[in-house]
Amino acid sequence: MSEVRTAWLNCSSGIAGDMFLGALLDAGASLDAVNGTLAALGLEGWSLEAQRVARAGITATHAVVTVDDDGHVRPYRVIRELLETSALPARVKERSKAAFAVLAEVEAALHGVDVDDVHFHEVGGHDALIDIVGTMAALEDLGIEQVAVSPIGVGVGTIRTAHGLLPNPAPATVALLKGFEVVGIDEPVELATPTGAALVAALASTSAPVPGMRVTGQGFGAGTRDPEHRANVVGVVLGIRSDPTAEQIAVVETTLDDITGEHLSHALATVVAEGALDAWVTPVTMKKGRSGHVLTVLCAPHEAAAVQRRVHELTGSLGVRVTLTARSVMLREIHAVDVLGHPIRIKVSAVSAKPEFEDVVAVASATGRDLSEIDALARAALDEAGA
Repeated sequence: MSEVRTAWLNCSSGIAGDMFLGALLDAGASLDAVNGTLAALGLEGWSLEAQRVARAGITATHAVVTVDDDGHVRPYRVIRELLETSALPARVKERSKAAFAVLAEVEAALHGVDVDDVHFHEVGGHDALIDIVGTMAALEDLGIEQVAVSPIGVGVGTIRTAHGLLPNPAPATVALLKGFEVVGIDEPVELATPTGAALVAALASTSAPVPGMRVTGQGFGAGTRDPEHRANVVGVVLGIRSDPTAEQIAVVETTLDDITGEHLSHALATVVAEGALDAWVTPVTMKKGRSGHVLTVLCAPHEAAAVQRRVHELTGSLGVRVTLTARSVMLREIHAVDVLGHPIRIKVSAVSAKPEFEDVVAVASATGRDLSEIDALARAALDEAGA
């Protein structure tokens, strides 16, 4: 049975790039190895240090990035080219490209511009590059193949950014965390940053409890602030999963014969949009020959009660069934490729490689090409990259 080195992040106090990197350094990643990998970017005017600090009584590592280009703005295409032409190790390069690709897609959608025309402000300078690529380098040094995350803490109120005063969490952060569980914390500060959210989106799929694994270590990455009432840290638990393809899920179902097609379609779309792992509707013949439908929703076990309540609300059903079962999930990584100047993410497992359909549709719409052609170009780009 294969063993997979896994990192689970405790993001109850939020997530930021420097905190993620600090947690990995605290857990044993070599600062020298990370700095050596970062040197392959060919950038000048930066330094990365690891400082031992305390946050609410917890000893942690603060990853301190010092740069000469504070506030530097780079277009996404420049960062993509920088990564593609660098001498970074293959997996560090692909993971870093995936993080910036999801950032670019979110910013393009929010600002109504082409992906290549996205100008990164807070995430365009040396510091964000060091945070993101440094985190991927630390994962590589620790041999981490799989990343999982807890529900993610987010703040309230408003925050000041390069775009002005924005809601907290920032719209880009919310978009990046689609499909993840978040928890509101009554603090008017940015607990989850776009850089941290992009790392999560590129490396994990959904929020989950600590996976079944043999624990091998832990670490804590400190944020800059040190509030008295809360440990401002991201925790990481390292472990080895002996059966990483098996996981427990909840199946939430209800059988319906008194709901319109419009309401059923709305219920299905809503549970998917709110983070269900999957959902579908099956036509059935009920007692007395009545036609009906079964709405089936898959979710994490700890979300079953909330999903059950939501299905009651959306359908008006008086009875909803919840069953715990196991499913086998192939390990996969997200690779980012360039197709006609646009990023496309590809899920790669041991048995298949599949371009993200939404990305293929977006590129086809932007270029006027057929879906099948864009899909083929994405697969060809992946082959050329040797992934």
